[in-house]
Amino acid sequence: MPRAVLSEHEISAFRERICAAATHLFAERGYTGVTLRAVAAEIGCSPMTPYRYFRGKQEIFGLVRASAFRRFAQSLERAVVGTADAERRLRALGRAYVDFALGDPDGYRIMFELHQGSAADHPELLRDGARAWLPIRNAVGQAITARLLRGDPDTVSHLFWAGMHGIVSLELAGKLNLGRDLEQLVEPMLQSLLRGSAAERAAKKEVPS
Repeated sequence: MPRAVLSEHEISAFRERICAAATHLFAERGYTGVTLRAVAAEIGCSPMTPYRYFRGKQEIFGLVRASAFRRFAQSLERAVVGTADAERRLRALGRAYVDFALGDPDGYRIMFELHQGSAADHPELLRDGARAWLPIRNAVGQAITARLLRGDPDTVSHLFWAGMHGIVSLELAGKLNLGRDLEQLVEPMLQSLLRGSAAERAAKKEVPS
């Protein structure tokens, strides 16, 4: 009998199932440790079925990376809706950063802990990665304009990102077991990131000319 023609909705739903299974496997095993056969086994279909919906593993990896960045961007964007105060925006972003990583650890690992390779062949990945960066970059720029922070906006944005990524990655790796847990470190980390420039200004005022 001829194979039944699937509707666009059915095709989209099945592609989403494949991507969801692949996201978990990539986060667990890394890119090289995942095969399309393993993805097929995860969702209970024949080994060749994924090839009907995707060109190969690289395409799936690009799509799940882009999807993770898109979810991350949406989380950060929601966190600052209606918040005009520069310091509150940065604190809200820091909290949203942590909440996303804890709520979607597979997505977080795929975004930041796996070797990514080139994104040149995945325009959606470039777009969604840039979108995820904007809330942090814009909030830091606003804070510098408001004289809450001081320095080059791109550099300060990277330092904010690095600080939050550091404690989140230690948590996901199970390494925050030396007397402080993640919840005890989030506020001190934000305080340190937000007050570093203010402390620098105060110190400069004390230096005699």
